[in-house]
Order: sequence, then C-alpha cells, then structure tokens
Amino acid sequence: MKQLLSLMAGLFILCGVAAASQEAPDALVKRVTDDVLTIVRADKDIQSGNSGKAIALVEAKVLPHFNFDRMTALAVGRDWRQASPEQKKRLAEEFKTLLVRTYSNALTSYRNQTVVYKPLRMKAGDTDVLVRTEIRQPGQQAVQLDYGLELQNSDWKVYDVVVAGISLVTNYRESFAQEIRSSGIDGLIASIAAKNKQIEAGRAEKK
Repeated sequence: MKQLLSLMAGLFILCGVAAASQEAPDALVKRVTDDVLTIVRADKDIQSGNSGKAIALVEAKVLPHFNFDRMTALAVGRDWRQASPEQKKRLAEEFKTLLVRTYSNALTSYRNQTVVYKPLRMKAGDTDVLVRTEIRQPGQQAVQLDYGLELQNSDWKVYDVVVAGISLVTNYRESFAQEIRSSGIDGLIASIAAKNKQIEAGRAEKK
C-alpha cells in the first residue's frame, strides 16, 4: 500500500489553477501534472525532505481536483449507507488527511520519473472517464498509473487512482470493512485518526 501511495503522490500532482470550462480531462491531467512536477524538481526543500512544504503544496494544488466524498464512499463500500451525515463528514475529513499526509511524505522522495500520457478513450457526452498514464524511471519497469475522473459542474474531479491495475479505493475497502465489523463506523473513524496522528508524529520527529 505504501508503495502504491508513494507512486501516486510523487507522480500525480494536480495544481489548483482553475481549469477552463469543459477542458478535456487528459489535457487537464497533463497540464497541471507537468506544471507541478516542474515546481517539485526546482524545490530543493521538498527534495531534501521538507514535509511541511510538501503538505502545503498538496493542499494548495491537489485537493481542489479530488472528490474526497466519493472516494471515501467507494472505499467504505456498502457500509457508507449506514453512516450518519456527521459520521460521513468525519470519515471524509480523516480519509482526506490520511491521503494528504501520505502523498506529501512520498512527494519528498520524487526524483527523475517521467510521465507518458496515453490516448484518451472518451465519447462525446461522457461524464466519467479513465485517464491512462505510464510512469517511467531509469533502470525500473514502467508502472501503469490511471485516474478515474467525473465531471462535476464543468470541472473534472478525480475519484479513484489505479496503480498497476489496483484501485486505491478498492484496496482500502477490505481493511475498512474489517474495522467496521469489529468496531463500527466510529471505530473506523478513530482508526484512521490514529494513523493520521502516527504519521504526524513521525513527521515531527524528523524535524
């Protein structure tokens, strides 16, 4: 799981610049990914492990292009229906924090990977698409990295990331379901919150 998140964090960073209305999803991914990777390559602080700066970058550039509510609902699965509105809100907040912290930690290890963008398979009127890319690094096998995006109010939002055929939200679903079976929705919230505190504590120790 950490390896998957590291790949996603270091190689898929969407910037917060407002996209033009109805901009093609693959064009959006390419434009903002290239822009942010340029920033990372030039930022010695992030490359040297400044996780605080990496978190700020993720929060400013990545979050506006993700639908964390849908990501959380898909990760929780059928148990999402039994959660109260307040529990859904807390789950989405904690899950978002978990992904942001994990993404930012992995971002500091970004070096010389390159992104190859595949042709988009999209029909006129489609509102749910898969943008396919390939991550290449010298001396290593290329990794397929795909993004599920949906159209919301003229903006494309990411709701899933698929690394080498493994869906992020599906990968979390089994562990989330086990936690809910043993401790309920509140137990899952507490478990994710504990992981967030653990990551934050580890970050503080490195300062």
